[in-house]
Amino acid sequence: MTPTRTWTHRLYPGELRELSRVRRELTADLAGFDPGVADTLVLCGSELFANCVRYTASGTENGGAVIRTLWLVGDRSLTLGFTDDGLGGTVPRIPTTRTPDEWEEAEGQRGLLMVQELSTAWGYSPVCPFGDLGTHTWATFTLTPTTPTR
Repeated sequence: MTPTRTWTHRLYPGELRELSRVRRELTADLAGFDPGVADTLVLCGSELFANCVRYTASGTENGGAVIRTLWLVGDRSLTLGFTDDGLGGTVPRIPTTRTPDEWEEAEGQRGLLMVQELSTAWGYSPVCPFGDLGTHTWATFTLTPTTPTR
């Protein structure tokens, strides 16, 4: 699908303290959309950004960064993405090898489960197939016909 609207990509330092800025700028970019849709994207975007910082070179390398993308396809869907610096050694995934008690006790690693439940689809792709130069993680959200768009 070809985007009918894209927002300016935003570049953030790979630091958790940038989360408030990520939220603020995403909220501003989504002005004019249904507040419930905007809130959902901000919540999921916070999780995706935090994962980039916690689990990749974006948060561990001096000068690490994360790029945020946002685009609209027609009036049907919004896709939010984050690209990290790679070298995390893993790919984004929802843990599946925990017992119910372990899930109850777990404080972390529930974020992608939340993204999966709140989005229409989510996934990831390597930035470059020839090495670990980063991963682009995205989530798509379906808009209802009554969702206002600007």
